Amino acid sequence: MMCRLRAAFSLWGWFEVAATRLIALHKNKGKSVAACLKSRTDYAQNLDKTEQGQFVSSYKCSPLTVDEEFMLSKRQYELVTGRRQKNDVIAYQIRQSFRPGEITAEEANKVGYELAMRFTKGKYAFLVATHTDREHIHNHIIYNSTALDCSRKFRDFLLSGLAVQRLSDLICLEHQLSVIEKKPYRERQKRIVYPPKESNRDRLCGIIDTILADKPGSYEEFLKKLEQQGYEDKRGKHTAVKDKGQKRFIRFRTLGTGYGEDEIKAVLEGKAKHQPYQKQPLKEQSFQLLVDIQGKMAEGKSVGYKKWATKFNLKEMSKTLLFLQEQKIGSAEELRERAAAATERYHAMGDSIKAAETRLAEIAVLKTHIINYAKTRPVYDAYRKVGYSKAFLEAHREEITLHKAAKAAFDEAGLQKLPKVKELGVGCGVCRTADQEESILLGLPQGTERDARTGSCAEKRRTLFCRGKGHHRKNADPINEYRRGLFPLGRCPRRIFVYAAGLRCWIYSVKTQSYSLPVTASKSTPCFCCPVFSGGERQSFFT
Repeated sequence: MMCRLRAAFSLWGWFEVAATRLIALHKNKGKSVAACLKSRTDYAQNLDKTEQGQFVSSYKCSPLTVDEEFMLSKRQYELVTGRRQKNDVIAYQIRQSFRPGEITAEEANKVGYELAMRFTKGKYAFLVATHTDREHIHNHIIYNSTALDCSRKFRDFLLSGLAVQRLSDLICLEHQLSVIEKKPYRERQKRIVYPPKESNRDRLCGIIDTILADKPGSYEEFLKKLEQQGYEDKRGKHTAVKDKGQKRFIRFRTLGTGYGEDEIKAVLEGKAKHQPYQKQPLKEQSFQLLVDIQGKMAEGKSVGYKKWATKFNLKEMSKTLLFLQEQKIGSAEELRERAAAATERYHAMGDSIKAAETRLAEIAVLKTHIINYAKTRPVYDAYRKVGYSKAFLEAHREEITLHKAAKAAFDEAGLQKLPKVKELGVGCGVCRTADQEESILLGLPQGTERDARTGSCAEKRRTLFCRGKGHHRKNADPINEYRRGLFPLGRCPRRIFVYAAGLRCWIYSVKTQSYSLPVTASKSTPCFCCPVFSGGERQSFFT
């Protein structure tokens, strides 16, 4: 016996036995309490469902006057307690189902009576009606919400439905009836496959196939067999038929190949062979943009994954729809044109980025050689004045080597006049990108950015140490790290911050006095526009 089942009746008439559950019966809008009680009890005691009332039992009430007795107890409750019922619950119902063929109606009524008696403990009047109109026998147990002594109401406590289910399982086991085995949550399954829908045309084609398989003698006999199946025919230029539930006639010639009037007559005369219509399966897509939920579930994914995948697919579809609406794309052809243009633009931007990167590397190398040339020129001039002395060369080999390498690079590049470092470009390119990103994210004032980029060294320091939010302050890692570590929860006073930042910058400049630039180019080539390398710091950097 399946005392509790997980699903109720479906739209197509399929069924699994219903769950043993506790249901609160409420007062219907526009009806009195007495009328509602009568309609509920009359349905439970339906003669067609209970075999002429044979399987109806009750406790402390008569099945013929159960609604009036329930109503009388409610009136007495108001007189005894002086309280009126606040909610609209008039009674409670327990539905109990059994596995088909496992129990008789008489035994089921006894099991239901025992369940009601043990659950209510004999303090509430109830009615037990056993229905046999379905393949599975089930009980409708209705008990009054007012106690027999009219002093209290039934309190629908927390998890009362679970208590009824467990009590029902216990009673069924005592009577040697089967119950539903409890399964872990991840192993539970719901019916998600429903019978395929059949259109009126598909149904008509199937009936025609059946009739032609019987080989009727003539076309008139064929139409008579259609009438026996419930179809109405209409003669005219084209023969059409209609089922009882249909609004419009269907012509044979619209059913497809093999179902036209002439084709059917040819089959009946033996001139042709009938080929039943078969639906073509849907073409499988070569790729899937969304998550294949059915395939993932077949692989053993959990119910939680299905819920996530469903939400993910809906979000992606909504994003796609919003994008198409924003871009004003109304057809697949327009989408292809946009995609081709975007691809072309992507490749062009990629080529320009590669060229820019190559140019940045060349500029970095050239900057390095210009700086080395300027630093080592006095030493090389002195070396030339002493007549290229070997002793002087050994004493200043590093400076002279850097000077010669810079001159060779200039000759290779074909430079007639040495450009200034500022003319080669402001910043390293990375800083500029950081400026743009931070201005977008933080909404920085334009004046602060302009001071940080194009102002003098003193202006850059003031911009760095003030409350302005430029990218240079962000790139000054030692200062920012100090500020974040010292004041993580709020802004520090300006004077304290200026003093701490200045001290930190001085320490940093002392540490970098012995630093020298490499000759080869690198992506990490320092940016000379940054405040850390401006002014006095730049002088200590190159000395």
